[in-house]
Amino acid sequence: MPLMGSLYVGASGLQTSQSALNTTAHNLSNVDTPGYTRQQVQLSTRSYLKISTDPKSVNNKQTGLGVTYSRVKYVRDYFLDQTYRKESGRSMFYEVSTGVLEEIESQLGELNGEAFQTTVEDLWTAFEELAKDPASSVTQGLLVQRSSELIERAAAVYDGLASYQDNLNVQIKQQVDKINTYGRQLVILNDSIRAIESGGIEHANDLQDVRNKILDDLSQLVNMTYEYDMYGSVSVKIEGVDFVKNGKCYEIGLDVDETTGFYTPFWPTNAKYYIKDDGTKAYNIDGAEVFDMERRISSDLDTDIGGLKAMLHARGDHRADYSDLDVNVCTQRKLDKLGITRDEYERDPVRYGREYYDMGMSDSVLMNIQGEFDQLIHGIVTSINDILAKEAGVVSGTLSYEVVNPDGTTSTKTENVRYCEVEPDGYLRDHDGIPFQMFVKGTTEGYTKVKGTDGKEYYIFNEENGMETDSLYTVKNLQINPLLMQEPSRLGFRKGDGSEDQNIAEKFKDAFQAKNYTLNPNVTKRTNFINYYTDLVSQVGNTGFMFRSIFENQEGALESIEGSRQQVVGVSSDEELSNMIKFQNAYNASSRYINVISEMLEHIINTLGV
Repeated sequence: MPLMGSLYVGASGLQTSQSALNTTAHNLSNVDTPGYTRQQVQLSTRSYLKISTDPKSVNNKQTGLGVTYSRVKYVRDYFLDQTYRKESGRSMFYEVSTGVLEEIESQLGELNGEAFQTTVEDLWTAFEELAKDPASSVTQGLLVQRSSELIERAAAVYDGLASYQDNLNVQIKQQVDKINTYGRQLVILNDSIRAIESGGIEHANDLQDVRNKILDDLSQLVNMTYEYDMYGSVSVKIEGVDFVKNGKCYEIGLDVDETTGFYTPFWPTNAKYYIKDDGTKAYNIDGAEVFDMERRISSDLDTDIGGLKAMLHARGDHRADYSDLDVNVCTQRKLDKLGITRDEYERDPVRYGREYYDMGMSDSVLMNIQGEFDQLIHGIVTSINDILAKEAGVVSGTLSYEVVNPDGTTSTKTENVRYCEVEPDGYLRDHDGIPFQMFVKGTTEGYTKVKGTDGKEYYIFNEENGMETDSLYTVKNLQINPLLMQEPSRLGFRKGDGSEDQNIAEKFKDAFQAKNYTLNPNVTKRTNFINYYTDLVSQVGNTGFMFRSIFENQEGALESIEGSRQQVVGVSSDEELSNMIKFQNAYNASSRYINVISEMLEHIINTLGV
């Protein structure tokens, strides 16, 4: 090769080594950058210069022109990426669930520094004091006071759970907004990467790092799948529905429940819309929900993936009360929502899904706790009221009485009810003859006055109806009887003959100690009011421990997968420093080579010049 041509070899070495040093420096500067993929230098020979062709020779005579910086390898393991993203979503599901249980346990454990269990025990103590001297205005006042404290603190606990429910609801909106933002960013990145790489020369490695980081973050929120097309663009599906495809992001919408304000993610492209009276657009999201909340949570079914789904399950779809633990009531609510009869449901239960408690209530941690806590308060309230009612003369039986029809006419109605005759200022009665209730509903009356067919006036107890929430004795609908709050001694606990009613105090104590309750239909252990709350807190702690164990095991598996992934995409500072020394030496060698050629040319020119 001529000496002038030899300069090309040295120049190629300088250029290639400089480019390789730049790539190595880029790796080192991003060693701690999340989502960065190590860029590997690939070198190859330049095209050869053919000098002559000789058919008799094994090879033609040719000389090389040096080395070239052919490309930067962007190496990722598709299998490891898929595995990591799937398990990352599962890990986030249990991390969110664990956090929810810990927050609930914190709220149930303490209330302004005093455990709610203390409030229950204080009421039990009031019953014990009442048993010592039932007719004492002091013990009666203590009973009313402790009952009032029970309602106040129960409302505070329930409001705390409801507030956390609202907090989760806000987080759900934020997560959906984040998911939609990720989708829009993916569309932009797809376009940018395709534009850069369409020529086949340049590679948008840094943009691909940004896109892969978004896919990693998105996988924590939802169960997603993705694939690349021949042009390098990525398409994404969420829960099996297209999210990013063909240069477009199909954003997730949020339906707002008018009663609760709870958000439900849905696909606007799959929902039917209509125009409301005010001219605004609204959606019917039946069948368009992003998540099928009726599916059982299971790793085998891959239904335990994504932090957003965990939040939706934890929050539930409404404020729960004790009636949500009644399978028959909840099934009827579901039938009413579906617009079918119980006979239709029983003929084809598979088509309409499982009973509501099994399929939804037990999956919602917050609704479950709300229902179980409300069941405790409801049990205490109704037990005390029922004892007072029986002592006041309320009996169960068939009663015929007159009712006023909508058209103003009257008719006779006969039914089995709890009732008593009107007896003004009778035992445990007020001035109008209404039996005293320690706890009254805030929205509806406890008794209704009717005229019997025998000409007498009666009070009928207004029974609770699970389909009418206003009729229920729930934490949301309770207060202490205002008359008893003003004058607790009106309870009296003295019979018509002037004797103390020692029997009623013992009935209160027996009701508190009777093991007639379970936390929910899936629990077989029976408990009493004294231990119910402790069992409830223990259940939350055990469930939280279970979720924590699953989360820790999942984190261990995820760390192992991430370790394998980092072996492929991670930057090793030691390795990059070795490469830097190698390419620096190569640069120096090329420089020395050029200097030698330069000196030879100078010597020849000077010699020939002489």
